[in-house]
Amino acid sequence: MDAEIIDGDQSGPGALAKRMGITIDEAAPERIVGSMPVDGNTQPYGLLHGGASCVLAETLGSIGAVRDGVVTGVATPLRLGRTVVSYEVVISDGAGERVCTARLTCVLLRS
Repeated sequence: MDAEIIDGDQSGPGALAKRMGITIDEAAPERIVGSMPVDGNTQPYGLLHGGASCVLAETLGSIGAVRDGVVTGVATPLRLGRTVVSYEVVISDGAGERVCTARLTCVLLRS
């Protein structure tokens, strides 16, 4: 399959992926491959922006994602420290199938 640029106008579905230059190189139920240029997706020091990496990951994962129904998220603590807490967040569809996994780390500020 030739690389396909994400379609969509600048305000419709796929607009962010299109702005970031994401292309889909392979799409099958068992594997989705895409790419994105570093140029134009950098932080002030010229390195790839972490948020851009998240957009690429989200775009690839969304190709096979849930389109309707209800999803439910459950955050389970991985570390409950005095100053830092970390959670694993699992989002599942109506059938109980995992559709997303995320990790979140928070710094606790005490006043």
